[in-house]
Amino acid sequence: PAQIDDCRAAVAWLRREAGRQGFDAGRIVAGGASAGGHLATILGTAGTSEAAVRGVINYYGPGDLLTMPPNVPSPDNGSEKLVATHGARLLGGPVHERPDLARQASGIFHVTADDPPFLILHGSADPLVPLDQSRRLDAALRMAGVASRLMILEGAGHGGPAFETEETRQAIRAFLAEAAR
Repeated sequence: PAQIDDCRAAVAWLRREAGRQGFDAGRIVAGGASAGGHLATILGTAGTSEAAVRGVINYYGPGDLLTMPPNVPSPDNGSEKLVATHGARLLGGPVHERPDLARQASGIFHVTADDPPFLILHGSADPLVPLDQSRRLDAALRMAGVASRLMILEGAGHGGPAFETEETRQAIRAFLAEAAR
């Protein structure tokens, strides 16, 4: 999936150009929502030394494409639906037919002890990305010894005002202060 390579190239460029642009290349934190959270997670778990980040903020992004409900075959989820999912478009075909590519594009399969800290925010009522995606990613990070905080926003869906409260802003500021030290 080219967008993952694009993200790595963008961070590598930022790191190379930091001096000329006037910022500290050692204090880059990646963050994103939904698909952007998925890509930020890949940067944190499967990045390269040239594209290393100091932290990841994942707003309700998938951690495991293989278990995302739209990608899983079922009586209600036939071949027509499976080829039209975001995962299928990302991988060039149904996710269940491309498990190796799906693992390469799923942060949960790349977690190691040297990953940067994570802040994961997810709504308890998210209808698009199940909360279990973030719970499993958080658990995998913690099991590897990576600092991870999962904030579950009760009643919140896939984005919206609950993610822009003073409480979430304070959590983000505290995370950034700690991760980018």
